[in-house]
Amino acid sequence: MASKIYVKQIRSPIRRPQVQKEILRGLGLNKMNKVSELNDTPSIRGMINKIPHLVEILKKSK
Repeated sequence: MASKIYVKQIRSPIRRPQVQKEILRGLGLNKMNKVSELNDTPSIRGMINKIPHLVEILKKSK
C-alpha cells in the first residue's frame, strides 16, 4: 500500500501564472482550504514543490 499525503490549498490562484493554476487543478484543489488526499509519489512531490506558496502538506500517513 502506497503512503498518502494530505495537501491543503492555503492561497488563491488569482493573479498567478496559468501553469500554477493547472498544477492546483491537477492536485485536485480548486477552492481555499480544500484538502486533497494523494499518493506520495515523486511526480506529486514535484507538483507540490512547484507551488509551495499556494499549498501546505498537512500530514503523511502510511
